[in-house]
Amino acid sequence: MTGTPLFSVRGLRLSFPDRARKPLIGAAPRVEVLKGLDFDIAEGRITGIVGESGSGKSTLGRVLVRLLRPDAGEVRFRDREIASLDETALRPLRRDLQMIFQDPMSALNPRHQVWQIIAQPMRRFGLGGSRSDAEAALHRVGLPVDFATRYPHQLSGGQRQRIGIARAIALNPRFILADEIVSGLDVSSQAHVLDLLQGLAREMGLTVAFISHDLSVIRHLCDDVIVLDHGVIVDSGPVAQVFDTPGSQVTRSLLSAIPLPEIDAGWFDR
Repeated sequence: MTGTPLFSVRGLRLSFPDRARKPLIGAAPRVEVLKGLDFDIAEGRITGIVGESGSGKSTLGRVLVRLLRPDAGEVRFRDREIASLDETALRPLRRDLQMIFQDPMSALNPRHQVWQIIAQPMRRFGLGGSRSDAEAALHRVGLPVDFATRYPHQLSGGQRQRIGIARAIALNPRFILADEIVSGLDVSSQAHVLDLLQGLAREMGLTVAFISHDLSVIRHLCDDVIVLDHGVIVDSGPVAQVFDTPGSQVTRSLLSAIPLPEIDAGWFDR
């Protein structure tokens, strides 16, 4: 991939206990989910992570933002190894590693007003956190300032996802993980959220890992792509290269199953 790597990952492995097969005595056997992955994520670019259900893409994303600690391997972020860091050592890096979740309703505190949801992490990292700071973040994601006093249940799905984006960018991070963030939205809301994310990434120089099962979205949004199959990378590189000349049967199957023209490219040119 072109560009300076923000992430360099080598030999990444992660397994989970298989509780369905746990014996009456002793520990449950472990199932390897990520199987020795090697890849880079280029700085300032949007990298898609795709694969069928169970391929390990969401698990990989959570390793990148260190919500999960791998069993083995090296994860270098800005040339600093973070896979083995404990939570105390990770704390200064948390501001730079932000995540937008698939279900915004479960990720937003229902008891807090919108401005408080945005301001809370800003205060935690000493970045202000006043109501006016939160309103500035709302403006950046295309929402009026009077949304500041609303509660999550008073917003649509697309608006809640914009709040999740506002909360992430308010910290001015280096990296954002977006995990299936449009899968629960209608087509129009999807287009607006994707357009917003792409514009903010370009404007702020963000590096984004975008997890999705929808290859039509990946093709129009992302610069690079990583294709996973059962915890193994089967294709990677610039989107045009991988989609035009897929190197694996898995990628070809994914491409044949998804009608690529569904997303109107004009949505991304506004």
